[in-house]
Amino acid sequence: MKITAVRTHILEAALSQPFAYSRAWYDTRTAMVVEIETDDGMVGWGECYGPARITAAVVQAIAPWLIGEDPLRTEFLWQMIYARLRDHGQKGAVIEGLSGIDIALWDIKGKHFGVPVHRLLGGPLRSEVQAYATGLYRRKSGDPLKYLAEEAVGYVAEGFKAVKLKVGFGVAEDAAVTRAVREAIGPDVALMVDANHAYDAVAAIRLGRMIEPYDIGWFEEPAPPEDVAGYREVKAALSIPIAGGECEFTRFGFRDLLASRAIDIIQPDTCAAGGLSECKKIADMAEAFGVRYNPHVWGTGIAIAASLQLLAVLPSQTPHSLAPLEPMLEFDRTEHPIRQSLLLQPIEHVKGIVQVPGGPGLGIDVDRDMLARFAIES
Repeated sequence: MKITAVRTHILEAALSQPFAYSRAWYDTRTAMVVEIETDDGMVGWGECYGPARITAAVVQAIAPWLIGEDPLRTEFLWQMIYARLRDHGQKGAVIEGLSGIDIALWDIKGKHFGVPVHRLLGGPLRSEVQAYATGLYRRKSGDPLKYLAEEAVGYVAEGFKAVKLKVGFGVAEDAAVTRAVREAIGPDVALMVDANHAYDAVAAIRLGRMIEPYDIGWFEEPAPPEDVAGYREVKAALSIPIAGGECEFTRFGFRDLLASRAIDIIQPDTCAAGGLSECKKIADMAEAFGVRYNPHVWGTGIAIAASLQLLAVLPSQTPHSLAPLEPMLEFDRTEHPIRQSLLLQPIEHVKGIVQVPGGPGLGIDVDRDMLARFAIES
């Protein structure tokens, strides 16, 4: 079996109303999907996290190196691509492009052997995963103290036992909305906060101390990812677990992050940090360091499926307990027309629980009509 084609699909969809996190407003959602075809007609799907046109250019530049290669040699192809781009792309968009390619190759590998990817990654430890609802972004109008609390209550009504709130809009406002959401959802639902590295360590510590009474599950990206010493300061100052890592790449980057002891919970994005090949290695390192691993997920059903295949094989976070703490799936609940329609059978939750796809490869089928509907020219 040989690779005969590598295609990129840049997708975009307008939103009915814009929403914001700490650093930008969204009025569209985009995605970059990788399609790899073999000489026997088999197709694998992957997805790249990051700026769609840039990651598409990366994949298109790599594509000629893959033509004629055996897609089952996932490790060889990963190492070959990384080595050829090492001088220019140890982090960032190059690795994001490599991630989408790697995921598509694993999809082909699973389909070739007729098993889900998690079987090839060592076999599943679980067949379903608890999801937490990611939402609670800012809107153009209304009182965030009211609409964020109402939105959070809606997620709890759907059955979610954990929700994540976006902060980074000023320490006083963040503390007020965190209190409002906690009071709305009650004490039995986990509440995490995510600043998207809006603050320096000083401001993050101040906010963290103000929200500590609200039983926060983790404080995500409290400071810029480059400021590892700042992360250590925040971690030392607070009882809240510190999370981060969606802006880190490959086992080499996570080796240094884990050795720094700056983070309690690492969050590599499977579509950014190096794909399934690399994220399994990162997970093994995290277990060796005694650091928890919950993947960052922000994309279409392809990204969700890839993350679920990995989550199926991640170890429990408290393995010696009679009631082990299991890793969770980040489940985006914001408007995303592409995510909601790209798969012929969308991945859904039932009372906050998501099943790991059991079909061959990633266990998904892409709707080509939707692929064409949302396509834009690169």
